[in-house]
Amino acid sequence: RVTDSYVQGTLDIPLINKTVGQCLDETAERFPHRDAFVFHRDGVRKTFAQFKGEVDQAAAGLLALGLKKGDRLGMWGPNKYEWVLMQFATAQAGIILVSAGVFISALGKEMDTVGCKALVFPAHFKSQKYYDILKQSCPEVENSSPGGIKSKRLPDLSTVIMLDSKLPGTFHMDEVMQAGDSSHMKQLRTLQQTLSCNEPVNIQFTSGTTGSPKGATLSHRNIVNNANLIGARLGISEQDYRVCIPAPLYHCLASVGGCMVSALHGSSCIFSAPSFEGKATLEAVSQEKCSFLHGTPTMFIDMLSQPDFDSYNLSTLRGGIIAGSPVPPEIMRVISTKMHMPEILVAYGTTENSPVTFMGFPTDNFTRRTETVGSILPHTEAKIEDPETGKPVPLNTPGELQVRGYCVMLGYWNDTARTREVISDDNWYKTGDIATLDEHGYCRIIGRCKDMIIRGGENIYPAEIEQFLHTHPKVEEVQVVGVKDSLMGEEVCACIRLRAGQSCAADDIKAFCKGKVCLPLLCAQLPVSCLATTTSSSWGAAKAVIFGFLFPDLPFQDPALHCVCESVPTHCVRQGKRVERADGEAPSALSSGRRIKQGINWTCCVQPYVSFSPVPCDKQWRASLPALGLMALSCL
Repeated sequence: RVTDSYVQGTLDIPLINKTVGQCLDETAERFPHRDAFVFHRDGVRKTFAQFKGEVDQAAAGLLALGLKKGDRLGMWGPNKYEWVLMQFATAQAGIILVSAGVFISALGKEMDTVGCKALVFPAHFKSQKYYDILKQSCPEVENSSPGGIKSKRLPDLSTVIMLDSKLPGTFHMDEVMQAGDSSHMKQLRTLQQTLSCNEPVNIQFTSGTTGSPKGATLSHRNIVNNANLIGARLGISEQDYRVCIPAPLYHCLASVGGCMVSALHGSSCIFSAPSFEGKATLEAVSQEKCSFLHGTPTMFIDMLSQPDFDSYNLSTLRGGIIAGSPVPPEIMRVISTKMHMPEILVAYGTTENSPVTFMGFPTDNFTRRTETVGSILPHTEAKIEDPETGKPVPLNTPGELQVRGYCVMLGYWNDTARTREVISDDNWYKTGDIATLDEHGYCRIIGRCKDMIIRGGENIYPAEIEQFLHTHPKVEEVQVVGVKDSLMGEEVCACIRLRAGQSCAADDIKAFCKGKVCLPLLCAQLPVSCLATTTSSSWGAAKAVIFGFLFPDLPFQDPALHCVCESVPTHCVRQGKRVERADGEAPSALSSGRRIKQGINWTCCVQPYVSFSPVPCDKQWRASLPALGLMALSCL
């Protein structure tokens, strides 16, 4: 029983001091004929024995191309078999995998930060033409021989490998698989004897759209043990081991919670499509008879909203992980019942913590599984302190959550100063999240330190308001932000997406909140109309909260809309500020709506949103809203 806001995980499961490659080798021996990875859309299916053989061949091929232990290889693109192949091949060869997102529009900052020697990507995916994007930073590639790139902008880059084409200056993946001979295989075996589990194996970028990117550097020991503990708590067994992964491989939910758990526990990873599609995920779960399904809240919401949802057989589902952003209890209730997932668990963590630090148990009661993020994982400590004073807070009192243990990253790559900002001398990692601990050691995430709204001296946590508004029967999703106000200091703004086919007047929301939320509402309703596009500068001039969607094709943000809802205080826009988080994660499917991106076009959504804004709507703003498909409500 916990007596103060500090908790330490059990020590009953021993930590593993092995490399990623050693874990894969052992699992391939245990389950040689079991499916390891299935890419449903692409028709790719590999057993553990097949996968192990191809991983070794790919690793030997990378050595044949001249890559060495400690070099960085950037994997860039959607969920493809070759991504998983490179994840484990680089680990076998002592090469550090750099996980790049699908929709990076320029490579300069990321590559400058970590100095990649090699890049691997497909020719294109949706609107992204990767080779053309590379040429913007490395025009020399077109006139280079494969493996001989000499770039002024990217001086470390020498090798480019393409998955499905062979363009000037590049190798094809087939050439890599055939490059390694017996001498390179012998070199690989010798090299593996020198690898340590404490060495870096993966660099995950965080905060790439909220400021300069930070490369969270994770060791073999970090991700091996986190995956082992995730799998143990999830309850993977001989009978239930097929896991559907719709999340992107550049994120830890898939790469660690999916692929690494597979390498430790022998689970089968089923990837439904190259990027998230609700329909494709339901189809994969049904046809592959999955027991577990991992995703973000918006992914589950999208699956539930599919018109033909009831036609899919989800009876084999038992549980899974929901993570990446706060999960409203109402959403958990619907997932548990409609998707046949009574053992679905919330997992909480950050990329910098490998990633999971808190997670529920399948045996937890419904309240704990829906209203908390579970209890601390083994071999991990957590404490909660007042972010202003640094002093411990009593139980059930909000404060900043800090974590310590094997899971804490090695640091931000080549960035000692920013590492010291978040990791103390005694190895406590400051998450930047506001949380509480109860007497049983269960944690509730209330919000972000920087997201907390101070209204007239009162601390207001957006997540609490979001959870309340989620109980409205017509509300599908909601995002709450703070907006500058001359009288109160800050006011509350909520962006609401309604359920399909529903309409909601200002008075409906006003009546629903009355007596339950201490925020007086003065409403002005405007009609919902059609789709339109505007720019960030015009919104800043309008003295209103920005509504918009960045990168419409990005799969891991708001899949129901295929876009990102960006809602930031207008004073940040006018002053050109960036709203940045300590850990680089965004609290709502990697896109909290509390971030700002300058110099972009904003495309508004086709579905109705409701806005609560503390600033009076001027004529210009009122006139623009009908064309933007929005309904505005002022909260004064």
